[in-house]
This record gives sequence, C-alpha cells and structure tokens, in this order.
Amino acid sequence: MIPDPRRHDDPMFEGCLNWVLHDQNEEGFWGDYDNNGHEMSDGVECLASTLVCMVALKKWHVGSALIEKGLNFIHENAELLLTRNKDGKFPRRVAIVLPGMVDLARAAGLEIVFPKSTERAIADLFSDRQRVLDREELADQNQYYPLLSYLEALPPTYKVGHESILKHLDGDGSLFQSPSATSGAYLATGNEECLAYLQSLASNCASNGAVPSLYLVDEELPKLSMVHQLVRLGLTEYFDREKDEILAQIYRNYKHEKPIAKSIHLIAAELYKDCLEFWLLRMHGYSVSPSSICWFLDREEVRDRVEKHYEHFSSVLLYVYRASNLMLPGERQLEEARAFSKKFLEKIAFGGTRDESIVSSSHRRMIEHELGLPWMARLDHLEHRTWLEERDACVLWMGKFSCHRSSLIHNQDIVQLALQNFVLRQSVYRMELDVVKRWSGATGLSKMGFGREKTTYAYFAVAASVYLPCNSDVRVLVAKSAIILTVADDFFDMEGSLEDLEKLTDAVQRWDGEGLSGHAKTIFEALDDLVTNFRAKCFQQSGKDVKENLRRMWGETFQSWLTEAKWSRSGGAPPTYEYLDVGMVSVGAHTTVLPSLCLTSPATALHQLWPDPCHPITRLLMVITRLLNDIQSYRKEEKEGKLNFVLLYLKENPKANIEDSIKFVQLLINQKKKEFLQHVLDEHSDLPGPSRMLHLSCLKVFYMFFNSSNHYDSDTDMLHDIHKALVIPPLVPKLKPLRHLPETPGPKPWEFATKNWSGQFSLDCFPRKSFIGHRTSSYSSPAKRWEKMYKPSSFRLCFA
Repeated sequence: MIPDPRRHDDPMFEGCLNWVLHDQNEEGFWGDYDNNGHEMSDGVECLASTLVCMVALKKWHVGSALIEKGLNFIHENAELLLTRNKDGKFPRRVAIVLPGMVDLARAAGLEIVFPKSTERAIADLFSDRQRVLDREELADQNQYYPLLSYLEALPPTYKVGHESILKHLDGDGSLFQSPSATSGAYLATGNEECLAYLQSLASNCASNGAVPSLYLVDEELPKLSMVHQLVRLGLTEYFDREKDEILAQIYRNYKHEKPIAKSIHLIAAELYKDCLEFWLLRMHGYSVSPSSICWFLDREEVRDRVEKHYEHFSSVLLYVYRASNLMLPGERQLEEARAFSKKFLEKIAFGGTRDESIVSSSHRRMIEHELGLPWMARLDHLEHRTWLEERDACVLWMGKFSCHRSSLIHNQDIVQLALQNFVLRQSVYRMELDVVKRWSGATGLSKMGFGREKTTYAYFAVAASVYLPCNSDVRVLVAKSAIILTVADDFFDMEGSLEDLEKLTDAVQRWDGEGLSGHAKTIFEALDDLVTNFRAKCFQQSGKDVKENLRRMWGETFQSWLTEAKWSRSGGAPPTYEYLDVGMVSVGAHTTVLPSLCLTSPATALHQLWPDPCHPITRLLMVITRLLNDIQSYRKEEKEGKLNFVLLYLKENPKANIEDSIKFVQLLINQKKKEFLQHVLDEHSDLPGPSRMLHLSCLKVFYMFFNSSNHYDSDTDMLHDIHKALVIPPLVPKLKPLRHLPETPGPKPWEFATKNWSGQFSLDCFPRKSFIGHRTSSYSSPAKRWEKMYKPSSFRLCFA
C-alpha cells in the first residue's frame, strides 16, 4: 500500500505486489482456505486476505482479471464462510479485521457484493466490531494484541493520534511486531523508524516477496521447524546430513549466544523456538540447559501474560510440556515448567476455553493426546501417523489474525513423501510379520497349547518402536526373541513341573538339548535356531563370534526363571533387593536389546555390552521394565501365588497399604527413568547413538504395554493400534501427488489393498487422486510379488 516517495504512482515494495500478482489460488482467493474444515475460522479469514489483496491491485491499477476472480470467489463462498458459526458469534480478531477490509475495499471503489443470505452475518460483524471499539482502550493490557496492533484495520472514524502510535513503537521501529500495523503507522506518521523496519523486513523476504503476518526476527526458527517436522513425520533417514548440519550450527550458536531481553510481543515465537531447540538438541545428544526454556518463569510480566491469555499460548504451552518429557535428574526448573504448562493445558482440554475460536478441535485433540498418553509410552511409527493425520499438529499462534492455521512448515511435498513412506513401511512390516509367523509356526512355539500366543503383538511392538533405517534383520530377530521369552516364561510359570524346568535350564546352560522332550524340547530347539541366526548375522556384520555371549546371556535368563519358580512353589519371600536382582534378568529386556546392538552398531561387540556388571543403561532398562511389569501385574500374580515387587514391599513395610506401595514403585520408576534418559541422551557415552536409541525403543515398548494396565496379557487391547500400524493407511485429505516420483517396476507400495473392519478389502480410505491402486480380493498376492522383486535391505532404493 505504501507509494514510492519519488514516484507516487508506483509501490515502494514492488516485490510484495508481485507476490500478490502471482500467488492467487486457482479458486480466486489469497491465503488459507479449507472448505472441508470444521472450524468456523478455517475459511472466513481468507475473506479478509482476499479483500486486501484486491485493494492492493486496485490501488496500483494492475491485475484486473485477478480482482474479478477474487470478487467471484467472495460472492460464491461468502455464505458458506460467514454462516458456518451457528451461534452468530465471531472471534474478536475477525470482528476487527474483516469489517476493516470491507471498508477499505469499498473505499477503493471495489464493488463488493455479498449474497442476501449473509446480510445478517455482515451486520453482526459490524456490530461486534463496534462493541469491541466501545469497550476497549487503544492499548488495553488485558487484551492479547490490543486494538492499536490492528491500526491498519480500524475505521477512519476511530481517530488515533500520532502520539499514541509513536509511544507504542518497539525499539526496532515496529508496531507490535506487525508488518501490516507498522505499514499503517508509517502511512499515518511518516516515521522513519517504521520505514526502516519495513525495508529491513522486505529485504529479508526478498526471495519471494511474501511477508509473514508476524516477522520472525530469528532466522533459526524456520530451520528448527523443518527439522522438527521431518523428525515427527519419520523422514530423517532421508535427510540425515541436512539435519545434522542444521543442528550442529544451531548448537554452536547456542553455546555462544549472549542472554538478551526477549520482547514481550514475541513471547510465543521466542518460547516456541527455545522449546524446539531444547527438544531437538537434547534428543540428538547435545548438552543443553533447562534455563533455555524456563526463562519465562522468572519474568513476572511474561508469566502474567501467559496466565491471562493461556488460550493464545496453547501451542507454546504444549511445546513446553513436550520439552519437559526429556527431564533429567535434579532439573527442578523443568519440573516447574511442566507443572505450569500442564495446569493450563488441562484447562483447555478438559475445562473448555473462554474463546472457543482460538483453539481448534484438531489442536485440542493433540493436547488431549499429549496429556493422555505419556511420551515414553508412544511408539514412533504410530506417532508419525498421528502427526500425518492431524493437520494442526505443527502450529503456532504467529500473528494477531490467523490462529492455529499458521503452520510454520507444512510443505505438501514433504507430507506426501511421509505418507508414501509410511505406507511403504506398512507393506514391509506385513511381509516381515508373515516371516515371523511362519517361523513361530514351524518351530511349534505358536502351537504350545498353553500360555500366551503373542507373535503378532511381539512383532508389532518391535516394528512400531524401532525406527531405524529399514533393518529387517533387527526387527525379525528381536521379534523372535520376544516370542521365545513369552513362551518360555509361561512354561516356567504355569506348565512345566519343577523337574522339567530344571532339565530345560540345565540344557540351556550346557547348550545341549539331548534328553529333552515335549514343550521343553520345542523351546530349546527354537532358541538354538534363534541364536544360530543371531550368531551368523553378527559375524557377517562385525567379523566377531558372539556364540558364548549369547548362550551365557540366555542361560542366566533361564536360571532366573527357575529361581522365581522355586520361590513361588516354596512360598518363600526374598528381600526386595534380592528379588529385583533376579527379576530384572527374568523380565528379559536385555535379551532382546543386547544382541541386536551388534547389528545396528557392527563395531560394538556383545562382550562389551554383557560383562558383569552390565552397562548402566542396560541395567537401568532391566530394572525399570521389571518394575513396570510388576506395578500392573500384582493383582494377577497375587492370585497365582507368584512374587511381585509391589507385594514384597508391603511385607517389608507392614504399616503401608497397597496405594503406598504403588506410589513408592512409581516414584522409583520416575527416578530411574530420569537416570536412564541421562545415559540415552549423553553425547559422550561409550555406546553409539543407535545403540542408545535401541535401549530407549525397548523401554518405550514396555511403557506402552504396561501404561495403564497389562495390555500385553490382553487378547484385544492392542488390536486397533496393530491395524493402524500395519494395515490401515493414514487418512490425509487433499494431498496432491508427489512431484518427480521415481518409477520402479512392479506394484507400488501404496497399491496394497487394505482390510477394513467388515473384512472386505479396498482402497477407499486413500485419496482417489493420490494413488494408483485398484481393488483386489486379497493383499497376500501382491505382497508375494513385492517380496520376490525386492529384498527388505533394498527398500531404501525406492526413495534414492
């Protein structure tokens, strides 16, 4: 809108005008508009954007065809957009801005024609604006984004003195960090500081001419947001080098950054950036201090503003809460930040908000998801799905007008790649599950006739949690280990006589199955097959023979089961410390993690990981998993006469009740979990990063199975998640096909049909224009064709 001072008939910021000329959507609007959205504000805000863009074109006598197209869009869609809210109430920001843009358009000579059906809504809008103008002061401290920040949208009758404008300019010359309000301030006052701010902004955005509604002074924020998006979508394996370079540079800046006073008007952006930086750097092994995100707790005016306007800060509070998931021992500041954010997130999720237009239903679901399911109990593969399906998953209130529609990084090509990557993984996982099922059947483990048949559960847990580059060997071998653990544990608990158990344990100690029969023979032969395969794979990877290490590790596990069986049958009650020494081995977490480390980190030999005592990170994993199991299984084990840490604590503390015992164990788990994370996130650890992440994945599996109950023992609890992980493709609406998709022979991974709940096979849940697949009677046939054409190790070539 600002003319060139030397040529008044030309715009000063020609690049911005060019953006308007070239970025009208095909339908005729500018901005964001989702006509399938369920939020009233999903589309109504694009009316204001469209109006002001047409005014700019009209002012400079260009783009008449675009103006005509915009007018048609408004006429055809205004009824839908303006009458979507049934109660007739508009958000404050809409009530201020949209009438202001209507006034501006009509003053510019544009013939804005709204359908008669919208007359009532338009009248309500103007009435709402008048009520806002009557009741609020120009710079009301009780309003987040006061009236003065909407200077460019205030009606001409609302007189604003130059002194009021200049009084509220920030040090950088902006008016509330808003480019549009600052433009209004410059047009009103001619202030040179305002002009310098706008020129700096236009210069920094010169590459495409598009200026954000709130100027991001921190250039690291978009980079962090992109890395965060890639991590949450499960795409980092394709962008490892770029991700590592960005994080390394950000950490260098972090270490040399001097503390600066953060602007009160940029709280959301600053805190959002600090939380992303903290979470990404700490998750990737960098040493960062909680003070980098907890600074707001020490600034009374910031804390007060967040408390008063917590709905506007819901996105930021969510990221504070997420960052606190990575809490280490002694970080009390982070505990306070977690409690602070949780209090207001619970208000939003469960108590409602004072202004429903601020928090979208999608964003509310993300808050409920975060509060309802602990981070440690979430499996990566399913989290990637959640991130794909929730369109407002990566959002931030970044301006005075647009609410949660301002996704910093939500590139459609990236989302499309993530969708196809997810579906590809599902097809790989289904094939691997078939391999595991055939092995389980061939060895006889799935036909024992007693205990738990958990072949699918075991593979699902491994596949959905171990998000490493497509390593089929790790997933299959770990799933087989989990199956043997389950069957053998049940044999010791409920089926074998003491004599059978002693014979089997002795056979495993000697690694000689001669003389075994029945179930004991089946278990030993399956174990021998597993160890032989592990041994061969490890030798192929590292050139080292880990036979003795594997046999000793499994021998100690079987010995722990025998010890527990003797305790249970004799009615003995060992001290808790003695029980935990045995129980941390019998839970079997180490038998799944340690051998697979030799496959994920070939330079890591098993004898380095299973000496006596074992590595602290492994020992903590074993202790925590045993306690997680016991806290959810004590009722069942009490009935069966088995030992359990919760029950043993009660015996040692006669004055305590069951609630006291559970609380003690939960506190112990939380303490150990922080110590465990300290090892996992330690960049100076003697264990490679993939090895530490594998430990974390294993612990998350146990948290998932024993989060609120013993899901592992249930035959139905996990079925929905299993279908979402392995069968049902994500529901991502309105995606365009990925450009330059490389062609590969044979069936595409997204052509696999999926089984719906009625038992039929179809591709109905795929966007029709995004996928090529056809209906088929079974997915087993194309899966077999795919399996013949590609080995699991070569799947990465699909995205080379």
